[in-house]
Amino acid sequence: MKENPTEVVQLQTQSTMGEKREPTAEEISHSATLSAFSNKQEFPSFLRTIPGNQFQKYAMAQLVRLFGWTLVGIVAADNEVGETGSQEIKREIEASGGCIAFLIKTHSLYSSQKIANIAEITKRSTANVVIIHSNEVYAKPLLEMLYLQNVTGKVFIFSASFVITLGLFHKEMWKLFNGTLGLVPSTSDMPGFRDFIYSLHPSTSLGDIFIKLFWQQIFNCKWPENNTSQTAIKENDMETLFCTGLEKLEDRAAELELNDLSCTYQSYLAAKALAHAFNNMISCKSSYGPFFNRSCSSPDYIQPWQVLHYVKNVHFFTSSEEILFDRNGDAVTTYDIINLRVLPEGNYTFKKVGKINPRTGAETNINATTIRWNEKYSGDDVSAAHRSGDFHSVMVMSVLLPTMIIDELNSDQLKDSNDCQKCLEDEWPNEEHDKCIPKSIEFLMYEEPLGAVLATTAIILCFSSVSIFCIFVKHQDTPVVRANNRELSYLLLLSLMLCFLCALIFIGHPGKVTCLLRQTVFGVTFSICVSSVLAKTITVVIAFKATNPNSVLRKWMGLHIPYSLVIFCPIMQIIICVIWVLHSPPYPEMNINYADRQISIECNEGHPAFFYCMLGYMGLLAIVSFFVAFLARRLPSTFNEAKYITFSMLVYVSVWLSFIPAYLSIKGKYMVAVEIFAILTSSAGLLVCIFLSKCYIILLKPSVNTNEHLIGKRTIKNVMQ
Repeated sequence: MKENPTEVVQLQTQSTMGEKREPTAEEISHSATLSAFSNKQEFPSFLRTIPGNQFQKYAMAQLVRLFGWTLVGIVAADNEVGETGSQEIKREIEASGGCIAFLIKTHSLYSSQKIANIAEITKRSTANVVIIHSNEVYAKPLLEMLYLQNVTGKVFIFSASFVITLGLFHKEMWKLFNGTLGLVPSTSDMPGFRDFIYSLHPSTSLGDIFIKLFWQQIFNCKWPENNTSQTAIKENDMETLFCTGLEKLEDRAAELELNDLSCTYQSYLAAKALAHAFNNMISCKSSYGPFFNRSCSSPDYIQPWQVLHYVKNVHFFTSSEEILFDRNGDAVTTYDIINLRVLPEGNYTFKKVGKINPRTGAETNINATTIRWNEKYSGDDVSAAHRSGDFHSVMVMSVLLPTMIIDELNSDQLKDSNDCQKCLEDEWPNEEHDKCIPKSIEFLMYEEPLGAVLATTAIILCFSSVSIFCIFVKHQDTPVVRANNRELSYLLLLSLMLCFLCALIFIGHPGKVTCLLRQTVFGVTFSICVSSVLAKTITVVIAFKATNPNSVLRKWMGLHIPYSLVIFCPIMQIIICVIWVLHSPPYPEMNINYADRQISIECNEGHPAFFYCMLGYMGLLAIVSFFVAFLARRLPSTFNEAKYITFSMLVYVSVWLSFIPAYLSIKGKYMVAVEIFAILTSSAGLLVCIFLSKCYIILLKPSVNTNEHLIGKRTIKNVMQ
C-alpha cells in the first residue's frame, strides 16, 4: 500500500486564451515520506516539504546512539511505508552499534487477539525503548492495548510518520505518553495563523457549517434550541452546559494543540513555495529568463513544465530556516526533537529539546537536561541488553563521547556508549555478554546414548547375519538350504552383513574419507542385497514355470540368470557412485547456522541429484522385486519363498519412502541418525522375513527338513540341483 500522494498542494494550469487542454499538476506534498517518491524517473513532478525516510533513518540512529541505548524495539505500520522505513531504520541502528530486540507490525484492522499478542511481545521485551514508525491511526489500537496491559517503564520514540495527537486518546491514557520523544519536521511561526484561529466564532463564521460542532466539542457544551433560557441539561446522567458564545478559544489552547503545528506548517510551506514560484515567474525579465534564448514564460499561456521549473528552484527563508528543494524534489529541512510532557493538572505540552540538521551531516544539537522522562523509566537502558539472551552479540562497554554536538549536557547524565559487536560465526557470547566463546561442536558420536544404541544395534544385527550364515553353511546339504538357492542366500547374507557394518561409517567425526565412503558403500552394498533378492525371486518363477517339458524356460535353469542379475545390477549403481565421486564428491563441512550455540559437523553430499539417483535406483530394484514376488506368490508353496520376499520388499519400500520426508525435515546429527535407522530397519526386515522361518525349521524342526516333507507327491529333482 503506497502512501497517498494526494495530500498535496496542486497547481492545475489551463490556457487563458480559452483553449482547453488536459490539466497537468505539479504536486507538493506536506506529509508523504515514502523514499520511492524521490525517484524522479517515476515521479518527475512530485515534490515535498517534509524530508523522506532516507534522512529519517539517520535521525533515529543518531538518537539511539546519543542516549547510549543498545537495545530497542521497532513497531511499524503494516504497509509499504512502514515496511521500507522500518527496515531502513533497523539497518542504520545496527550499523551504528545498536541491537534490535523486535520488529513487529501493527494495523488498525488487526483483530483484538493479534493486537494483544503484539502488546505482550512489547511488554515482555527487555528493551525499554520502542520506536513507533507508523501513523497514529494504525498505532492507536496497539497503544490502547499497552495501556490496558499496564505497560510502564517504556519510552516511545515517535517517527515523523506519527503525528502526536493526544486528542485521539482518552485522558487516562495520556500518562503512557509522558516523557516520550518525537521526531517532527521543524516548525516556525506562521504569521497571522494563531490570530486567525482565535478569531473563529460561530457568530462571525456563518458560512462555516462545522464551527458550531467544533465549538461544542472544544468547550464540552451544547447549543440551546428554541431560544431556551436553560443553562444546562442532563444527558446520560451527566450535566452538560449550554454554549453561550462568550467562551474564548484562548482558554482551550491545550485542546487546540497549537503547540504542535508541524503538519499544518508543512502545508504552509507547500503553499508558500508555490507562491514564490509564481512570483518568480511573473517577475521574470525578458532576456534574463531561464528558458530557451533566455526567455521567460508567457503570462497568457503558462506551460506546466515552466511552473515545475520554477517550483523546483524556489529558494526562500522563513523566520527560522532556509527552504529549498534538492535534485530529488525533497525539501532540505530540519527535524525537531520534541519531548511530550503530561502536566499534573491534566494538560500536556510539547517541549523542543533538540534539532537534527541534514545540511551538516545529520548533526544533532540537543539539550538533554531539559528532557523529562517517564517516571517509571530510569533513563539507563544499558543493562537491558546484558540481561537479554536473545541476541548473537556481545555488549562491549566503553566510555565514548558522541560525535554530535551536545548543548548543556551534564557529564553525569552522559551514559556509557555501548558498541554492539558481533561475535565470529563460530562463536557465541557468554552468559555475561562481555566476551565471545567458541560454539560447541556437534556430530553423532559413539559416546552419546543415541550413537551408542545405533552402533550396538548394528553390531548385533551383523552378528545375527554371521550366525545365520554359519547355520546355513553347516546345514548346506539340507533340503531347506538347497531348495532356496543356497549360493544366492550366502551372497544375500554377506551383503546384509556389509549393510549393517556400513551404518557404523555414519557414526563418529565426519572426515574426508568417511564422507566419501558413507553413501557410496551404502549404495553399492544395498544394490547387491536387493539384486540378490531379485535374483532369488526370478529363480523361483523360472523353477516352477520350467517344470513343463515344453517350456522355453528350461534352458534358463541353473545359475546363469541369477548370477547375471547380481553382477549387472550392482554395476549400474557403481557407475552412478563413480560419476558422483568424480563430478561432485561429498566432503565434510561445518554448519554454523545449525543452532545458536552449536556448530554441526556434517557431510555435504555434493550435488543432491546424485544422492537421489542412488536412492531412486535402489528403489527401482526393490519395486521390481516386489512386483515379481507378488505375481509369484500363488505358485506352489513347496519351494516358493515369494511370499516372504513380497513382505520383505514391502517393509523395505515403506521404510525408505518414510525416510525421505524425515531426512529433509531435520538437520545435524539427527539427520544422520534417521538414515542409520532406515539402513538398519530395512536390512533387518530382509533378514527376518527371508531367513527367520528357515532357521526355525533347521534348528527346531529338523523332522520337517526332509525331501519327502518338502516335495510331497511332486518330483522336481532339477530344482534341488
